[in-house]
Amino acid sequence: MKINAFCMSCLVQSQARRIQKFEDEEKKACYMREVLRLIADGNPKWSAPALLEPISKLYETYWGAQGDLEEEKRTFNELLLSMEDTLEQKIRSKKDTLEAALCLARLGNYIDFSALSEVSAEKLLELLGQSEQETLDAEEYGYFRKDLENGKHLVYLTDNCGEIVLDKILIKLLKEQYPQLSIEVLVRGIAVTNDATLEDARYVGLTEVVPVFGNGSGIAGTELTHISEEARRKLEQADLILSKGQGNFETLHTCGLNIYYLFLCKCDWFMQRFQAEHLQGMFVNETRI
Repeated sequence: MKINAFCMSCLVQSQARRIQKFEDEEKKACYMREVLRLIADGNPKWSAPALLEPISKLYETYWGAQGDLEEEKRTFNELLLSMEDTLEQKIRSKKDTLEAALCLARLGNYIDFSALSEVSAEKLLELLGQSEQETLDAEEYGYFRKDLENGKHLVYLTDNCGEIVLDKILIKLLKEQYPQLSIEVLVRGIAVTNDATLEDARYVGLTEVVPVFGNGSGIAGTELTHISEEARRKLEQADLILSKGQGNFETLHTCGLNIYYLFLCKCDWFMQRFQAEHLQGMFVNETRI
């Protein structure tokens, strides 16, 4: 998905917020001018996550290494791990366990420190507590079920830490209900924001359930021109792809692959694009949007 005016504005505002804490106003102005130049001169076909990568490098040049989110990642991984058994039992008590697992995994997409100015355990617990009210678009879910029945190879694209514990529950159910389906998971190849990496997948036990691979990239999405050849081949050969999060949508939309996108709308553009409210869940297919 090519960057649009909404995304450009968001990138500028987010960078302005990031440097508020610094005192050198002249340096801050120089930095913002270079941010604007990167946006203006960037490849018009790039997505916002792809453009954010050079902006992040520019930030490090001006202000030093970015503070990582390792503490936040660990906090949410441990929180969801502590709830895993209870949540799985709750899902298995439902009439349609797969739909329940999809809805719960979608709610986990809230844990996004790049798209939301504030992420809290309290809000996450509130959302998870409302999971029984969540549903999927019935027609799209029907298509998904048919693709699962007829498919042989599914690639699952993860997004954030903590969230991947819910992905793990969903994948376990997919394996049980569709034993003919070969499932592989792609995570970020290089740490970026609070996105899940191979290290995180090992930490939460996802690697014990399904083969997991890094995609070779540090972009907060799945930019086909930037990921490894192995990761791109897996996606191109998959019968269907289940993709979590806004960043994966931004980088993959219009690619033409059979992708089912599962995410919460967390910014103005997504809310306008899908005529949705803030934190409303979406389940849409690449070929039918």
